[in-house]
Amino acid sequence: MPNEMSLREHFSEMRSRILRVSIIILIIIVFCITFGFKVYQINISIFNVPNTLYIPFIDPNPFNNIAIQVTSFMKDSLLPVGVELIQTAPGQAFFAQIYVAVLIGIIISIPLLIRELYEFIGPAIEEREKKRINLVKMLIPTLGLFLIGIIFSYLLIIPFTLDLLYKYGESIGVETFLNINDFITFVLQFLIGFGISFELPLLMYIISLSKIIDYDFWKKNFRYSIILIVVFGAIITPDGSGITMWLIAGPMILLYLIGIILVQAKTAEKAV
Repeated sequence: MPNEMSLREHFSEMRSRILRVSIIILIIIVFCITFGFKVYQINISIFNVPNTLYIPFIDPNPFNNIAIQVTSFMKDSLLPVGVELIQTAPGQAFFAQIYVAVLIGIIISIPLLIRELYEFIGPAIEEREKKRINLVKMLIPTLGLFLIGIIFSYLLIIPFTLDLLYKYGESIGVETFLNINDFITFVLQFLIGFGISFELPLLMYIISLSKIIDYDFWKKNFRYSIILIVVFGAIITPDGSGITMWLIAGPMILLYLIGIILVQAKTAEKAV
């Protein structure tokens, strides 16, 4: 067909889309390590009643930037009691805030990432499906699932894992210190891992719409998917106990089953 693109053209298009997303993420990273939020307190009197207004401003301060503010919040809310965050070499705190800025950049650029992905796979989706599942309908569940994964990890998995691992140290009476780079890397791998893993049902659904893979494929390869999920959980978890690995793998297996149900419902709907 005249509208079909060659493999080389597909790679060229994919490279262009990745480049656009990367540029936006880079701009956000630079902003996050250059500017911070500062709240100014203004005392005013309205009808002779004293009031205080708190007005947020963007403050160009690289030593109190957004990434540092987010890092401080993570430190205060996630570190177990008695654990001290330390820097053992020059520059570790700087690189830690770069990692945090990257995470912020990824989260903020998700709408653009979804748009680029949707437009890239759009030609493989039937016109009827395009009308029913447009960009806005994709954006809300995709962004929602990613944020739910991050929140779930931040509120439940990361605190539980940190407490569990540091109890081993407490049991033998060792001093509990944590390098800032190790702490940020530990937190980010969980946040990004859970954010991406929670996209699994939607990703399975979208792939099925393009007719690349059907319901039977997902169902027949369920056992192999469990193996891949367990390997993924082992890769992004820091200890060898197996407990934290299943904290990742368990929810992902459940999400895979939800994806199968969504694909099955779509297949049944088409058959009607």
